[in-house]
Amino acid sequence: MLVGVSTRNYARSLEPAPEDLAVRGTSRSAVSRRFVAATDKQMAEWLGRDLSELDLVVLMIDGVFIEEHVLLVALGIASDGEKQVLGVREGATENAASCTALLADLRDRGMPTDRGVLAVIDGSKALAKAIREVFGGRALIQRCQAHKARNVLDQLPEDMRPSVRQALRDAYGAGDAGRARRLLANLVRRLRDAHPGAAASLEEGLDETLTVKRLSLPSKLERQLSTTNAIENVMGAVRRLTRRVKRWRGGRMILRWTVTAVADAASRFRRITGTREGMTQLVRALMDHENALATVVPRKQAG
Repeated sequence: MLVGVSTRNYARSLEPAPEDLAVRGTSRSAVSRRFVAATDKQMAEWLGRDLSELDLVVLMIDGVFIEEHVLLVALGIASDGEKQVLGVREGATENAASCTALLADLRDRGMPTDRGVLAVIDGSKALAKAIREVFGGRALIQRCQAHKARNVLDQLPEDMRPSVRQALRDAYGAGDAGRARRLLANLVRRLRDAHPGAAASLEEGLDETLTVKRLSLPSKLERQLSTTNAIENVMGAVRRLTRRVKRWRGGRMILRWTVTAVADAASRFRRITGTREGMTQLVRALMDHENALATVVPRKQAG
């Protein structure tokens, strides 16, 4: 099923059996029953895995829409660069309640939420709110630069998009966060009068698109953690597999197929490469953030 053989054509994909051998279990209905049973078992295992031993450093969350359902997928990256899909949650919309429910489930399964983490998300305010509710101030939020660029460019006429795209690349490719922010602020001013919608889109959450850049990580790691590309590849696998389904029979079926696609994609995961020193720097930066947070809170309470 994962490589594109439908239940209708399953029998044709097998090697011919000897003429004197009776063949069973190759009908469309029999194959479908086995697929449902196997993916049900896989879903139960995947959505119930213990996460208490996870050395979580980076958390990425993204959603994919299938019919009237949204499937939220959480991807974790450990301090050694190993990637792991943590969970999948089905909901009606990508709202704060669905996002919080996903994170609460991960926490109940042992995901550590009592230490610093870099959360890389798209521009969703609901996701940002849910992450803050679960992690508090310990989470550093990085909004995906690719999503931000698309949102801005979609609100501009075609003839303006090349120059604005280049301006965004220059800003996000700047050597330090201060220069990047100045370039983005200049672009906001340039767009504000003629295209206020694009300017407002760029300005909203602007500082959170530069979170990773402020950590002064190696450029290769900075690029990988400034977007949700790592989880976008997983979502692409979900879209490719679910496109084969002609008729959905409810949210459980959608969830089952999504988990199947995610598990298949995860079997081909590679570690973030060339970043051993960079991940060590990231862990140190998160610890510094925690320490700074610990000194600020008592002062506020004392005041």
